Amino acid sequence: MTNTVKSLSTYKVQVYIGQIKHNYGVDSAIDKKTVSNSIYLSALGLAEDMTADKKYHGGPERALHQYPAEHYAFWQQVFSPRSDAQARFEAPGMGENMSVLGMTEDNVCIGDQYQWGDAIIEVSQPRLPCANLNTRWDVTDISVQMQALSRCGWLYRVIKPGMVSQDDALIRIKRLESATTVKQVCELFFNEPLNKANLTTLIDMPALSPIWGDVAKKRLETDTVENWNFRLLGHA
Repeated sequence: MTNTVKSLSTYKVQVYIGQIKHNYGVDSAIDKKTVSNSIYLSALGLAEDMTADKKYHGGPERALHQYPAEHYAFWQQVFSPRSDAQARFEAPGMGENMSVLGMTEDNVCIGDQYQWGDAIIEVSQPRLPCANLNTRWDVTDISVQMQALSRCGWLYRVIKPGMVSQDDALIRIKRLESATTVKQVCELFFNEPLNKANLTTLIDMPALSPIWGDVAKKRLETDTVENWNFRLLGHA
């Protein structure tokens, strides 16, 4: 059994849900609205929150998406020549369900568990940036930049469903010993994608969504990296 360490780190959370609409030239639920009342969190996510492409979004390993609130100031600086940048780069512009100050890829680890209202959630994997973000922001390659800088955000699985709200603190109740941060996972997966030691680490990592280990195994077997262009840019 994996040993764990306890923590009482607490955070204030903003909550968002979205419905599928035809925006930015695609069908997507990336545009989300604030939820101020209590809402049910099931194993598949927040009630009334939708996903347009169920192959790449949603499901038990991607029930919730959190994006660091701090990153918006960074993107505002990167794209500051745009006259509307200050107004546009703010939560929930990355399609996140949760926005929190103080939690980033540097201090959130795979397998971290949080009590949130009646529910318990667990960090399952980094979020993989996709071409929809380029369309959403009218920026050719923001998805590529997010991946290169490991400013991707992360996803949760739901350990215990229940009622949650923005009035409920997010309280970290569990962290694996020798835990790996979300940023470290991104670096292992993307920076040296055929490094055998890195791939083995990913395969053996507790609590990381199985698909990441499956991809790592395929890279080891084929000595080939999957084509990222379709996901990041929408074309070969």
